[in-house]
Amino acid sequence: MIKTLSELVAINSINAAFPGGVTEEAVAQYVECFFARRGIETRRQDVMPGRSNVIAWLPGRNPERRIILEAHMDTVSTAGMTIPPFVPEVRDGRLYGRGSCDTKAGLAAMMHALAYLKEHAITPPCEVWLAAVVDEEFSFGGVAKLCEGLRADAAIIAEPTELRAVVASKGVLRWKIRTDGKASHSSKPHLGVNAINHMARVLLWLEREADLLARSTHPLLGRGTLSVGLIRGGEQVNFVPDACEISIDRRLLPGEDPHQVWTAYGERLAMIPEIEARMDPPMLVDFPLQTSTNEAVVQVAQQVLSGLGLNAEIAGVPFGSDASKLSRQGIPSIIFGPGSIDRAHAAVEYVECDQVLSALSFYVDFLRRFE
Repeated sequence: MIKTLSELVAINSINAAFPGGVTEEAVAQYVECFFARRGIETRRQDVMPGRSNVIAWLPGRNPERRIILEAHMDTVSTAGMTIPPFVPEVRDGRLYGRGSCDTKAGLAAMMHALAYLKEHAITPPCEVWLAAVVDEEFSFGGVAKLCEGLRADAAIIAEPTELRAVVASKGVLRWKIRTDGKASHSSKPHLGVNAINHMARVLLWLEREADLLARSTHPLLGRGTLSVGLIRGGEQVNFVPDACEISIDRRLLPGEDPHQVWTAYGERLAMIPEIEARMDPPMLVDFPLQTSTNEAVVQVAQQVLSGLGLNAEIAGVPFGSDASKLSRQGIPSIIFGPGSIDRAHAAVEYVECDQVLSALSFYVDFLRRFE
């Protein structure tokens, strides 16, 4: 399996939306060949030109029941990396390279879980799909296509959770606010209206809004957050700027509706006196995840983890994933995989090899138990 992971890491699959990006096609072909050599059927699911999900499946004893294993094939860019991104190296029990942690380790473990069942002639209780999807790192196009008409009884999404069963994750809402002014020469600023000054008042308001989020917390996720990540304004130093723009990242707790949150911010923004400000429609909307501990997918996962001697307590994570989209289709979903999110997208990305092996054991045992 570590050989498979190394070969996956060696394939550049930077999301096409990022600098140096390509498509996931080479990884998709690798996944197809892996399963073809083992007599496991696959099919393509076209998502966008040149980019397709790959779905492998094994029949189960009950054809009316289905479990989804899902992992994305794309990675973020290699900007800022201080190690060779596509030269996988195993050192000190770790495998290094872009995508090793996020999330080719989980993908490799899931692939070998299906291969193990096939090799040992084990028919699982439920039909098993492994969906290797595109475009998770940018716009979730792969999982959106996967969800079209999808029926399943449970889903496990591979992300680096340090082998914890994650039942809750924050959602995300991103949008822009613009302030308008009037340009003039900087020697006569009184003839203009400074859009940056207006934005300063908006920023102070947003800082107060962020502080208010501490009033509500989630037992697994803590508080929601609000962060201004980008600001642009002005043309040159001797102009009074007539426009300024900021981009906002708001992390949501279960129970918060992104559209309602965005609308409420717009209503409060309109109450700031004597500024011209407007909000763009959201750039990104992702609902939070909250899966009940009463769901079979959670209970079986805890039983398997306990049997493997791993931490069986449920967990929450602040980052988003494809799990929330599957969950909104009515499919009880958890997030589980090897590695730490602290290594994902990092200058030195790696995954612990022993965690990858433990993840394989988890996936195999889960598929054998879930009915």
